[in-house]
Amino acid sequence: MKKLDLLYEGKAKRVYETEDETILIVSYKDDATAFNGLKKGTIEDKGSVNNRVSNYLMKVLEEQGIPTHYVQELSHRETAVKKVKIIPLEVIVRNTAAGSLAKRLGLSEGTNLKRTVLEYCYKNDELGDPMINTYHIEAMELATKGELEIINEYAMQINTVLKEYFSRIGIQLVDFKLEFGKTKEGQVILADEISPDTCRLWDKATGEKLDKDRFRRDLGQVEVAYQEILNRVFNSFDSLQEQWRPKHVER
Repeated sequence: MKKLDLLYEGKAKRVYETEDETILIVSYKDDATAFNGLKKGTIEDKGSVNNRVSNYLMKVLEEQGIPTHYVQELSHRETAVKKVKIIPLEVIVRNTAAGSLAKRLGLSEGTNLKRTVLEYCYKNDELGDPMINTYHIEAMELATKGELEIINEYAMQINTVLKEYFSRIGIQLVDFKLEFGKTKEGQVILADEISPDTCRLWDKATGEKLDKDRFRRDLGQVEVAYQEILNRVFNSFDSLQEQWRPKHVER
């Protein structure tokens, strides 16, 4: 698949057009940002880790009936994906109080929530991705009521699958961010990535943070944490049941 013109460059990825108008190539960068771009840095091999982990998890979700944008992993840093129109929402799924939720509600970080919480942020860098609710979403026509129902259903299904998957490799899925897009035919599918950049992942035994919080909070050993996630995910080929082995994954 041939990479053509650069279509878009974001904080963590470059997106290129291809000879197929329905397919794009995503190239993952090692650049790291936090706090809406106020903190910047580099995490060695982050792009490779995020690309490979995200692709693997997308395949896990596809096997469980969740439609995604994933098409083909082209290299450790580049992946072919379906071209979608991104719905300008960040959907945050929370199982445990951490980060901004803990701060806003005065909860101790690590408090298990009585039920899964869904939050929405308006994807707008200039405004700092403000939190919004379903009334805002419908009033601003960011998504229809029907589309939002599909997004919510998928988000909960994804949470169920990923919580169990991560638990089996000794990781607590604290919270994570999802983005969705619409294909040319209007189908809502999962897009963007699922990686240590977009998830809070804690070691179940020690509580050690194995995600981007190590960069945000200057905890050190950031590259080590990302590599640990990669190693556990790919070691799951040998340690998990057949249902967690996506088809056609290169080791």
